[in-house]
Order: sequence, then structure tokens, then C-alpha cells
Amino acid sequence: MKNWNDSIRHGIVSGAFASVLSTAALAACGRRETGSLFAPTNAISHWLWGDKAMRQDAPTFKYTAPGYVIHHASATFWAILFEHYADSLLDRKNSSTTLKASLAASAVACFVDYKMTPYRLQPGYEARLSRPSLFLVYAAFGVGLALGAHAIRRK
Repeated sequence: MKNWNDSIRHGIVSGAFASVLSTAALAACGRRETGSLFAPTNAISHWLWGDKAMRQDAPTFKYTAPGYVIHHASATFWAILFEHYADSLLDRKNSSTTLKASLAASAVACFVDYKMTPYRLQPGYEARLSRPSLFLVYAAFGVGLALGAHAIRRK
């Protein structure tokens, strides 16, 4: 197991990949299901603005910016844990193993998000997206973790 400083440094990179890919999935699914690229990301800001944020479709500084910041911070949190606890698997530099570990980490994040987290701190985009879309968002998150972990270890 690596030290926490290395886990944080690696998690910042893996978290950025996971955040960007899952945000792209949120936007694509949001566009398809709500007609808005921004509705799912806006919904995340319900942490600050309550359920009203879940009804916002247009991009706004009030809803979209905090929604993305919260999402990115959450992705980074999960990536740091992933990098810390899966480091021996990731250090093998085996793409298949890295992908399996990252998808498992994404499944754990999904379980915690919806089964162990109080409603007020759940992601919020589930109010705007179908379950198949949520699956795609978490899959994109897992692929992002894998790409980030792989990029860090390319050296």
C-alpha cells in the first residue's frame, strides 16, 4: 500500500480523468433524456440549493459551477481511495486488471452513493436520469479511473 501523499497525488490525476469522462456521460445522457446537457450537473448542486437545483435545465453559475465542483471533488475523493487501496493491482500495469479494479471501485462508489449516503448528499443526477443512464455514468467514471491510473504509470 502506498503512502497517502502518493495516493493523493495519483488520485488527483485519476480523479480528473474520472470526473471529465463521467461529466461527459452526464451531459450526453442529460441531452438525450431531458433535452439539456446541464440538467444532471445542475442537480448535483442540490447539496447547496436543495431540490430546486434538480429542476434546473439551463447552464448557470449558481447551479452548474457548484455542481461540477462537487462532482469533481467527489471523483477525486474516490480516486484517492482507489489509488491507495488498489495500488498493488495498478502497479502491475496490466490494462485488464486496472480496468476491472476501476470498475469495481466505481461499483463501490455507486453503492455508497445510493445505499449508505443520506439523501441530501447523494449525487442528485438520479432525479434527472434513468437507471441505464446512471449505469453509463458510473461506467464512464470507472473507465476514467482506469485511464488516469494507466496514464500515471506509463513511465
